[in-house]
Amino acid sequence: MHCVIGEVRKRSSTFLARTLRCSAIKRAISDGLDATGETSMGETIFALSSGQGKCGVAVIRVSGPSSALALRRLTARAAASQSLPTPRKAMLRTLIHPLSKEMLDRGLVLWFPGPHSFTGEDSAEFHVHGGPAVITGVLEALGSLPDLRPAEAGEFTRRAFHAGKLDLTEVEGLGDLIHAETQAQRRQALRQMGGDLGRLYHDWSHRLKRCLAHVEAYIDFSEGDLIEDGVLNHVDESLRLLQREVEDHLSDERKGERLRSGVQVVIAGATNAGKSSLLNMLCQRPAAIVSPVAGTTRDVVETCVDIGGFPVLLSDTAGLRDTQDSVEREGVRRARERVRQADLALVVVDSSQLITHDPQHIASALDTYMADVLPSPSPTTGDDDGMVTPPRCLLVLNKSDLLSEEQQQCIMGVLAERGDQPRACLMSCHTSGGVTDFLFLLKDTVKILCGDPLTGGPSLTQARHRAHLLECLRCLGQYQRYRDLDLALAAEGVRLGLTALARITGRVGAEEILDIIFRDFCIGK
Repeated sequence: MHCVIGEVRKRSSTFLARTLRCSAIKRAISDGLDATGETSMGETIFALSSGQGKCGVAVIRVSGPSSALALRRLTARAAASQSLPTPRKAMLRTLIHPLSKEMLDRGLVLWFPGPHSFTGEDSAEFHVHGGPAVITGVLEALGSLPDLRPAEAGEFTRRAFHAGKLDLTEVEGLGDLIHAETQAQRRQALRQMGGDLGRLYHDWSHRLKRCLAHVEAYIDFSEGDLIEDGVLNHVDESLRLLQREVEDHLSDERKGERLRSGVQVVIAGATNAGKSSLLNMLCQRPAAIVSPVAGTTRDVVETCVDIGGFPVLLSDTAGLRDTQDSVEREGVRRARERVRQADLALVVVDSSQLITHDPQHIASALDTYMADVLPSPSPTTGDDDGMVTPPRCLLVLNKSDLLSEEQQQCIMGVLAERGDQPRACLMSCHTSGGVTDFLFLLKDTVKILCGDPLTGGPSLTQARHRAHLLECLRCLGQYQRYRDLDLALAAEGVRLGLTALARITGRVGAEEILDIIFRDFCIGK
């Protein structure tokens, strides 16, 4: 019996040394967050937390061990015996400069004792009048106190992360919420900041840790019959299921990333089709020059618009035609390049030119026109397989005001015969006829490209998430390749997959793997 116990302890020590290598994950994460690998959590920091400029109320935040001192000194309650305000309850106080004793303002103060604060530290807030002189006076007063310094950019949120108040996905969600400009962006950011995406990745991390713990335990203890049969078969099935879930998560057509950064919509077509007029109509201002002279637009004109609550980066481009003008030729090249990069192309057609064709040839004329505007499918370059496909397309038949009712009916009949691909709309930028139908069609298409942030599973919102998930899949493939050849190399694949996944949330530790092993297997009994 003593020999068996001694052997188990010996193998436990070996396994401990192996699993402690996971501490490299923590170091890698720290290196990604702070080049020095150090934090200044012992210092007290302060900053203006509300927006710059004149406003009714400005919020100045203090966080760190000297927050209570700062609150007492600025409210003329320097003695430690004088009580602080009731936690999380606003109190009206006169603010005094601690050195000159000059009155700075009269405003609200709040006290947030740690760990029940945004940063997890003792924190205080001063809600003062938002004039520049008041804000500057309070900040100078805080800077005159010992052990206080101005906060660096993002330092409050960094402290919240280190205190475990937020993981990296929630930090990114908070940043997205601050920068959200449309309702759909706000909804997605709130969902991510609420932890939906983080919980999904934490669940995958927990399952990977469990698989890694079982493989490591099998390597170290299977010879002594201390591990039950079928452990590796359970690991195989768990990893296959997780791989499918990650692959499904990645196959979202980048909807979350589009919603976060904006849908790339390009207006393209021949000269004098009405592209710049369409741009001006959508952004409700004269963003581009409109002229009857062909080739007026030479460069890409960009503007951001809100289409039904979804962010759109709208680009007007040079008219596509053969030209001897070197400047216009460069504009045409840029236009074609922008169409290749677009999520959605609004192909503008001068519908008055269609009536010069026999009704039987209108459809073929449209096909020829679109083939010239849209890029042809081409093989991808790099590591990806497949073809680069043209962007989604909406056909905008402009200048309908130049058509008779009979001619409009003729074109609509041709469009009906073509079916719903591509979706098309007959309209006039000049008279606004058909614009309502066009806007409804555009909104519906943009919504499809972005998805509904409130339904289904949480979406990928960052390119770095996608990169780490692809790396995770690659590493799990290593487990499949070496599973029957070298179990140690297979386990290393799971460990590297866990590392890649942990870089998304910023949370992983070797001790968690040890906890699972000894909880699940009761080694040494």
